[in-house]
Amino acid sequence: MEDWLGSSLAVFVGLTLVLVGGAAALAGRAIAREWKPLFHVLAAAFGLALADRFLVYALFQGELLHLRGFLIAFAVIAAIGALSWRLTRVECMVRQYPWKYRKRGPFSWTEIRPEPRH
Repeated sequence: MEDWLGSSLAVFVGLTLVLVGGAAALAGRAIAREWKPLFHVLAAAFGLALADRFLVYALFQGELLHLRGFLIAFAVIAAIGALSWRLTRVECMVRQYPWKYRKRGPFSWTEIRPEPRH
């Protein structure tokens, strides 16, 4: 597992999932609240993955230029950020336009169709 992650599983869970993943969730939420598109989350996730790799290197003597570890961390961080972005976007759409949209589930909304008048 260390060959894939470039660090121990405990470091990956504690640093990448909990600490940097939490930062990615907050970044996704902030980006969605500003009505920015999803690629902004991916840019933030890239920067967070770079910071994660550096912290693994600096604090836990991991390999700094470990490509697989970086790509795995980026994928996980981007997924957490994108999930947070989508959940927040749904909430914003339903709250901002309550006459037009209603929540269909945690990841989507549907348009409210007016009832025909007779």
